[in-house]
Amino acid sequence: MAEAFLNKIANGKATATSAGTKPSKEVHAKAVVVMQEVGINIGRQRPKLLTANMVKEADRVVTMGCAADVCSVFPIETEDWQIEDPSEKSIEKFREIRDEIKRRVERLIKELGFR
Repeated sequence: MAEAFLNKIANGKATATSAGTKPSKEVHAKAVVVMQEVGINIGRQRPKLLTANMVKEADRVVTMGCAADVCSVFPIETEDWQIEDPSEKSIEKFREIRDEIKRRVERLIKELGFR
């Protein structure tokens, strides 16, 4: 959701890539639904494995509850948003988390001067 929001809101001025240390095989169906509710289609996206090269090439790394033993090895300063994993939650919780991610992405874009 964060990747989709940043790529849409930044309008080409910044690009996000979302990846995880243990990616699922597909984007969670509820994530697809709640993003469609705000006009963003993430149904064709595929979860990606986080690689050292991705981190190395990034200007900013934002994590969402990354385990300290994994994230502490990144060669770049990271910002952890501590956002709850909604995967086993209700659609309403997915909406709450979607909206929180959007607020944080908007704040990040503003902070970086892309808006």
